[in-house]
Amino acid sequence: MNSAQNQIIGREKEKAVFDKLLHSDQAEFLVVYGRRRVGKTFAVRQYFQSNFVMEFSGANQEETTIQLYNFHNEYKRYAGAMAVQSKPRNWSEAFANLTDYLYTIKDKAKKRVVFIDELPWLDTPKSGLVGALDYFWNQHGSKMNNLLLIVCGSAASWIQKNLINAKGGLYNRITKRVYLKPFTLHETEKFCAARHLKFTRYQLLQLYMVMGGIPFYLKELEQGKSISQLIDQICFKTGGLLTDEFRPLYHSLFTHAENHIKIVETLVRFAYGISRKELVEKTGIPDGGTFSRAIENLIDCGFVVEIIPLGKKAKDKIFRIIDLYTIFYLKFIKGNSTNRSHTWESLASYTNYPSWAGYAFENICLLHQEQIHKKLGISGVYTQVSSWRYSGDLELEGTQVDLVIDRKDGIIHLCEAKFSSKEFLLNKEYTATLRKRRAIFEYVTKTKKAVVSTLLTTYPAIENGYYLEEIHTEVNTDDFFEKG
Repeated sequence: MNSAQNQIIGREKEKAVFDKLLHSDQAEFLVVYGRRRVGKTFAVRQYFQSNFVMEFSGANQEETTIQLYNFHNEYKRYAGAMAVQSKPRNWSEAFANLTDYLYTIKDKAKKRVVFIDELPWLDTPKSGLVGALDYFWNQHGSKMNNLLLIVCGSAASWIQKNLINAKGGLYNRITKRVYLKPFTLHETEKFCAARHLKFTRYQLLQLYMVMGGIPFYLKELEQGKSISQLIDQICFKTGGLLTDEFRPLYHSLFTHAENHIKIVETLVRFAYGISRKELVEKTGIPDGGTFSRAIENLIDCGFVVEIIPLGKKAKDKIFRIIDLYTIFYLKFIKGNSTNRSHTWESLASYTNYPSWAGYAFENICLLHQEQIHKKLGISGVYTQVSSWRYSGDLELEGTQVDLVIDRKDGIIHLCEAKFSSKEFLLNKEYTATLRKRRAIFEYVTKTKKAVVSTLLTTYPAIENGYYLEEIHTEVNTDDFFEKG
C-alpha cells in the first residue's frame, strides 16, 4: 500500500475491496455511494489516483450542455494529443470519445481507472446519460480486462434505482458496490489522532453527538479550544460550517427536498419513532409514491431508520430519525445562529438539553451495534435488534424498551442507555423501575428466553448492591470506541 493509500483513516473493509479490484484480472464496475461529506471522493482519489486515466465530476444543478463541456475539458487533459477537439453533442458521443481514448492506452499490465464522481448530477432531464453509460459499459468497458470504472454519488436512491437495482441494460452489471458510512467512534478517534487533536473519549462522544462521524465536519476541529467553544464556532457563528449546512445538504441530495425536510422536522418531535400512518398525517404529504420515495431516500442516505418492534410484523414498523447533525440542527442551531460567545453553553442549560443528550446517545448506541455485540461476546450469535412498547391496561402499566437484543441462543437483553457526565449510580427507585420493566416484558411477551437488563453508559456505573442485583451486563464509552 502506498503513502497516499495509507492516508485513508479506518475504512479497512472498504480498502480490502479496493485492493481486490485493483488487482483483478477482469473488467470491474465499482459503485461507491453514501451521504454528502462522508469522504467518498477522498477515499477513491487516495486509493486509486496513481491509476487514473480519466477523472470527472458532475456539477450540481447544471444543464446537460455545461456538464458535457466540463466532461470534454477533462477528457482532453487526459487524452492529450489523441483527444477529439470538438465538443460532444450528447453523452453517447462523449462516451464514444472516451472509448477511443481508452483503446489507445498501451500499458496493459496496470489497472486503468476511470472515475466519474457525482454521477447522479449528470442525469438531467432527457440527458440520455444512463443509456449512454449502459452502451459504453456493455459494448466496450466490460471487455477491457484492465479497466476499472468507478462511479460515485451522494444521491443514494438514484444509485439504487439506476445502477444497483437497474432493470435495463445495466441490470446486474455492477461487479462491486461500497456503501461508505460515517466514521465510527473508533475511526473518529483515529482521525483526530492523525491530525494531532487531543480530546478525551468523553469529549469526542460529545462532538459526535453534534456532528456524527462525518469526516468533512470533523476537519473543522481545532486543538486548544473547549468543546463549547468548538461547537459555538462550527455551529452557531456566522460562516460556521454547520450553521447553514442543513438546507444545502438536503437539497444537494434530494429532488423535491422540502418533502424530506418535512419528514425529518416531524420525526425530530418523536424521539422514539412513529408509524407510517402517523407520519403521513403529521407531515401532510399524501400517502403514495411521493411519500414512499421521500422516506426511502432518507433511509438509503442514513438519515432515518425503520425499526420493526419485537413481536410485530413489517407493516407495524416505525420510523426514527438517526442522523445526529440533523437532530442537533433542528433542536438547537435553527433560529439560534449568533455571533455571541458562549451560545452553546447557554443553550446547554435549557431544560431540553438532557432529553436531547439522552436521545443522541441512544442513537450512537444504535449506530454501534457491532461494538455492543463484541462487548457482550455475541459477535457470532444471530440476533435481532428491535424496540418494544406496551401501552398498558387495567392490570399492568405501560412501559417501553428502545433497544432490545434478541439472541438466538436463548437470551434477550433489555438495554438501558444512560448519558451522564460522571459515573452512574443506581438507586433503589431506578433499580425497581428496571426490574418492573423486565417483569412486564416477560409477562406480556410470554417469552421462554432468559431476560436480562443491560446498561449502556458513558462512564462505568458504580457497582453497588442495586447494580449487582439487576444489571447483567454493561457497555460503556471505552467499548464504543473499540474497532468493530
